[in-house]
Amino acid sequence: MRGGNRRGPLSPSPPPPGEDGMVTAEEEESDVAAGGRGTWRHAAFHVATTIATPAAYAPLPFALASLGWPIGVCSLVGGTLATWYSSLLIASLWEWNGKKHTTYRLLAKSLCGYWAVTLFQQVASLGNNIAIQIAAGSSLKAVYKYYHSDGKLTLQHSIMFFGAFELLLSQLPDIHSLRWVNAICTFSTIGFAGTTIGVTIYDGKKIDRSSVNYRLQGSIATKVFKAFNALGTIAFSFGDAMLPEIQSTVKEPAKKNMYKGVSAAYGIIVLSYWQLAFIGYWAFGSQVEPYILSSLTRPGWTTVMANVFAVIQIAGCFQIYCRPTYAHFEEWLLTDKPIYKKRFSSSILRLAFTSTYMVLVTLVAAAMPFFGDFVSICGAIGFTPLDFVLPALAFLKSGKTQRSQRVHLLVKVVNLALATWFSIVAVLGCVGAVRSIVLDVKTYKFFHDM
Repeated sequence: MRGGNRRGPLSPSPPPPGEDGMVTAEEEESDVAAGGRGTWRHAAFHVATTIATPAAYAPLPFALASLGWPIGVCSLVGGTLATWYSSLLIASLWEWNGKKHTTYRLLAKSLCGYWAVTLFQQVASLGNNIAIQIAAGSSLKAVYKYYHSDGKLTLQHSIMFFGAFELLLSQLPDIHSLRWVNAICTFSTIGFAGTTIGVTIYDGKKIDRSSVNYRLQGSIATKVFKAFNALGTIAFSFGDAMLPEIQSTVKEPAKKNMYKGVSAAYGIIVLSYWQLAFIGYWAFGSQVEPYILSSLTRPGWTTVMANVFAVIQIAGCFQIYCRPTYAHFEEWLLTDKPIYKKRFSSSILRLAFTSTYMVLVTLVAAAMPFFGDFVSICGAIGFTPLDFVLPALAFLKSGKTQRSQRVHLLVKVVNLALATWFSIVAVLGCVGAVRSIVLDVKTYKFFHDM
């Protein structure tokens, strides 16, 4: 970052500076984002990287095991269609009312007020990064234990190593600068899905099939709360609170390119999500682990490969989701503490803040490595409002109408139904997740090597 052309971590390109060389939120909102240079393929890489993470894939068989075949399949298919539709709504709202809104916060502010999205996006971003850092640590530990079965390194060490690497990537200035990282991550997503599906089928055939059952486990209360938890997990698996930020990196026509990018990304998601979810549940039944890689046993080299793919992909996803927090910090410096901008270079400020952020996220992940719990609560409180409820309501509030009155009425009914149903899902998922966290805190000590 250069002195006279300071860029926020999420800026699509160098925007025109104000009097002091900085860009206000209003200038960012009114800017036409002419600097977007990405193609629809870049958008597809970014969207696939943010959604199709190993942390999103991995708990899906467990979610199905908590719901059973009929409800589980319907929930997964319904979640896919609903988030694809919601993503198209957000893409269509990126430019409206004569302005282009380069961040989710600015889009929500223009429609519902600043606080309509800020809390949810920060919960989604922080919760997601805690969950995927636990997943990355688990995968690193699995690789280490394969080669050093008697090794002394724990899950906490692996989480710390991953956090240090993310601190290095955090010094890159914006999302567009991560485009090649995310391209590699997208191919790693495909590699992870293909490898994990193949190993799961192999393990499933080797298991005595008579020992595999698909009955819901536990008392009635346990079954109910596990089902609530599973709804939050599925919502997490389709979480993407970064669509406007991604769209701001795309060149014109941005809406058309984003439509193509989102649809291409969801093509990858459908081919991989559904297969892994269904095959994982088929292979291990009700005994499947929350992080499916923990259920895989043989052949060993393939599980190592799957874990390596997982770490690579998570590395890119983590960066996408930490950027809203970095942007929020930079905006705070600009409006409330401009003296720091004058005293210190942008690179020093970025290093200081990103170091603080990474220490806190790493500490929480290491202290409470309850992967499934963070996935569920993040999906319920963060991603469900952002990805299911807000897009539907925001589109209606924007006043965008269809030429056909019949189509307009249909869109209104669909949007209201989505907003209502997923508001209920958010509440139920939160209840299930909180209960799971309470039980795990009672069962395990802090910094437990799981």
